Amino acid sequence: MADLQTQIHELGRRARRASRLLAHAATAQKNAALLAMADEMVAAQTAILAANAHDLAAAQANGLAVAMMDRLRIDEKRLRKMADDVRAVAALPDPVGRVLREWTHPNGMTHTKLSVPLGVIGIIYESRPNVTSDAASLCLKTGNAVILRGGSESLQSNLAIGAALSRGLAKVGLPADAIQLIPVADRAAVKFLCGMDEFVDLIMPRGGRGLIETVVSHARMPVIKHYDGICILYVDREADLAMAETIALNAKCQRPSVCNAIETVLVHREVAAQFFAKTGRALLERGVSLRLDDASRAALGALDASSATKVTAAQPADYRTEFLDLILAVKVVGSLDEALEHIAANGSHHSDAIITANAATAERFLAEVDSATVYWNASTRFTDGGEFGFGAEIGISTDKLHARGPMGLEELTTYKYVMRGTGQVRS
Repeated sequence: MADLQTQIHELGRRARRASRLLAHAATAQKNAALLAMADEMVAAQTAILAANAHDLAAAQANGLAVAMMDRLRIDEKRLRKMADDVRAVAALPDPVGRVLREWTHPNGMTHTKLSVPLGVIGIIYESRPNVTSDAASLCLKTGNAVILRGGSESLQSNLAIGAALSRGLAKVGLPADAIQLIPVADRAAVKFLCGMDEFVDLIMPRGGRGLIETVVSHARMPVIKHYDGICILYVDREADLAMAETIALNAKCQRPSVCNAIETVLVHREVAAQFFAKTGRALLERGVSLRLDDASRAALGALDASSATKVTAAQPADYRTEFLDLILAVKVVGSLDEALEHIAANGSHHSDAIITANAATAERFLAEVDSATVYWNASTRFTDGGEFGFGAEIGISTDKLHARGPMGLEELTTYKYVMRGTGQVRS
């Protein structure tokens, strides 16, 4: 255990040293490194896919949930997308060194508010190996060194990706220690990383509530997080029901294992019968299990034997659960007020949407729902750094301080004040 602590401490020391060099790297050099990193990932396809196959086999043998298996899996298409996301970051403006504000003191001294890197960022995540390249690319572009600790189920995949990224860094002469992976699965590594406030400036956990609570309980530095992705869709009484069906199916079924998929649908009672006649049955046909309150079950009506097995009575906890699977909690509400109250009491402040043709109703929903992202007539699946035009994201924050929603380049910088004088002293 002492040896592991020493190992993690050394990673932190090297990251701090690399961060000082990286903070002053030219934009052109950082972009060249990102393009080289993307090329090395593609060149290492055989090794990365083989490592991922090893992880998948072990995960299946250990009974990893289907949703987590989907997050873990890399194929040629996903690997190309990962490389393209790194290239997209290279194409984005460099947020470091931006002048945010300038003014002159009455005594003639100038003040400049300047964007600068955060320093060293620790990222702890589960299953999804694409986080390795996303996080590394965003941190590099913003001049931050990063220490990555992926889940044990994706260790071999992460190490293979990390090796490719390191080769890209080396090609342009940037410090290899700017991107480091913790190479062991020992859970004690998380505690040691969280305790290194002398080296690490910010910790970001990406994963389930258990992981996030562990990080929060041990961290000696600021933590940016989201506990759950309990995203809620409200179908208003003035909704276009064909649109509601399309959006509900996309937001639940396109990729149910991700945090921006909906977990609850609220339906206004005036359109419940019509909604369930089409959308409810369409969800069942797509393999979604429905957890319904009494009014929803009555509106759904009679079912054939196979569909009936996918319908159960909703429990209060179902409306506060991130299923990450083809499971959906549904409730009939009598008003917009009731929908807003439900979201405030049960949502996770991640992503919530309303379907309505009434602009005043929509604007009230957008104003009163206190979530990181809110939508009118659109799927919550757009809560994503790439979809927001950020190139990639380092995570999605439901916190309110420093960053909220998908975290791209700007959210990985802070600022400092630079004063230039000619001998001024304070009287």
